Amino acid sequence: MTAQKTTLRIIPILIFAIFYGCSPTVKVTADYDHSADFTSYRTFAVYDLKAQQGQVNQLNADRVTNAIRNEMLAKGFTESENPDLKVNAVSILKNKTSVSSTTDFYGYGGMYRPYGYWGGGAMMGGANTTFNTYDYVDGSLIIDIVSTKNQKLVWEGIGNAEIDNKPDNPDEFITGSVKKIMEGFPPGQIKK
Repeated sequence: MTAQKTTLRIIPILIFAIFYGCSPTVKVTADYDHSADFTSYRTFAVYDLKAQQGQVNQLNADRVTNAIRNEMLAKGFTESENPDLKVNAVSILKNKTSVSSTTDFYGYGGMYRPYGYWGGGAMMGGANTTFNTYDYVDGSLIIDIVSTKNQKLVWEGIGNAEIDNKPDNPDEFITGSVKKIMEGFPPGQIKK
């Protein structure tokens, strides 16, 4: 399997990478409404991430909410009860198993080459195939930003991570993950 295919398989995760992984790598994708005028938005309100079906505890939900709030403030937006933008986050956690196999050939014999057969007859010996399994949590954090003027989604960032255990410092991991997801908001912003 190529590194690219492996990365694509890992993509289906994040917060919850956030909640279970020891500094897992977060893969981020984003999309936005290209017709939206992001310079017209000045205020926001965060709609709290709720602990859903026992997947995310309230402590981590509060960490995500606070991290989003801090990112919006750092980008120059003002929190308001009558906002231009509503920000919401959704987490998805799935238990997954990865299976890989390795085959070791032993013995001697011939092998085919592009210019003909080489070697001494039929393969003598055999092969041994070993299967390995790896359990992990596939976590995703989706941050949606909606215009209150027309109730349309104007920006979405998704972070995915493969999580194999709880992070040593959940505050640091969640803050870093949310920062990475929101790095491209608003679109066209000059990165420092």
